[in-house]
Amino acid sequence: MTGRANSETIDRTTPLPRGGSAASGWGAVLALTLCVSTLIASEFMPVSILTPIASDLHLTEGTAGQAISVSGLFAVLTSLTISSLTAGIDRRVVLLGLTVLMLLSGLLVTFAPSFAVLMAGRALLGIVIGGFWSMSAATVMRLVPKDQVPGALAMLNGGNALATTLAAPLGSFLGQLIGWRGAFFVVVPLAAVTFAWQWLTLPAMPSDRSSRGASALGVLRRPLAKGGMAAVAMLFMGQFALFTYIRPFLENVTQVSVPVLSLILLAMGGAGLAGTWLIGRIVAMSLSATLILAPLALAAIALCLVFVGAMPGPTATLLVAWGLVGTAVPVAWWTWLSRTLPEDAEAGGGLMVAVIQLAITTGTAGGGFLFDAAGYRATFAMAAALLGASALLGVLCARRTADTARSVH
Repeated sequence: MTGRANSETIDRTTPLPRGGSAASGWGAVLALTLCVSTLIASEFMPVSILTPIASDLHLTEGTAGQAISVSGLFAVLTSLTISSLTAGIDRRVVLLGLTVLMLLSGLLVTFAPSFAVLMAGRALLGIVIGGFWSMSAATVMRLVPKDQVPGALAMLNGGNALATTLAAPLGSFLGQLIGWRGAFFVVVPLAAVTFAWQWLTLPAMPSDRSSRGASALGVLRRPLAKGGMAAVAMLFMGQFALFTYIRPFLENVTQVSVPVLSLILLAMGGAGLAGTWLIGRIVAMSLSATLILAPLALAAIALCLVFVGAMPGPTATLLVAWGLVGTAVPVAWWTWLSRTLPEDAEAGGGLMVAVIQLAITTGTAGGGFLFDAAGYRATFAMAAALLGASALLGVLCARRTADTARSVH
């Protein structure tokens, strides 16, 4: 594939992090993994402590819940603009600056005297989430050799999976032990450690202000990008149309007890961690097959749940399989991005973050409407259809990528 060089062109001659070895590049990847784990835990921690937040700040629980949605909104806005706004600034400096904002966010939320200050702190967190994920693929491409990029992206996604699994129960536990403010303050020392680790391991990653590359929305002019982003949108809409309503499904249809429900969710999280460990190896063997077969597997699981949802054993097995595949499959699309848009890795990353956030919101809302209006069967069938559409678009992307590669050679 041909393309213009731009401010985010990946320079393979960029020095490795301090220490001068590939191993030190992985040290930087580990630092970024700690950063993403802290970010995601911070994003979802309010889920389990909304009641004490609302009580302390004299809010309704619905109003307190906006602390979650505001971070998503600012993540979308940041992901679409950060590549252009920070052109010419060393990416090491940008990442360190975002980590400082994460620390400041933790302090603002911890000591928030009012709803407005709480929302300001959460908005800062959204900026960090959008900025970090937008630059994640481009940064990894500058830290490790090309053949190790899928593994490094899988490690980042593993941090994401771990934090998603632990955020709610950890927030609930800490909230009872040290209060909701104490739970949020835990972010502060973690952010400080992340900053120090990144300071020691991240190399200089210059960005050329004079080169003009595509903006996040400008990337959509490319046919390959349009198909890929559509596939990503279908994937996340389908996943969250189903996943968001797992608990009421298990309680009302499968009729499991709360301890069993918690065990199933924990098993799903553990399977997700295993999936992120495996995905790098699978993607290395065949990225195209992964982009097609993974959403097909999820669609099959969704349809099977329609028929065996009342049976605890098969349902639990299917949900563990869902965790194994569903948590890991985003790694395949981030790898696709690094290979398909190497000249615009940050702009493409920003666009993908925005697409994912909007798809999650749309899938959750649509799934909830169907769940209330027509029951879980309609919701899960819709999820299967969306996932099937993602697989079909994956086929088209694979064909176009192959055609482009042949035309270049």
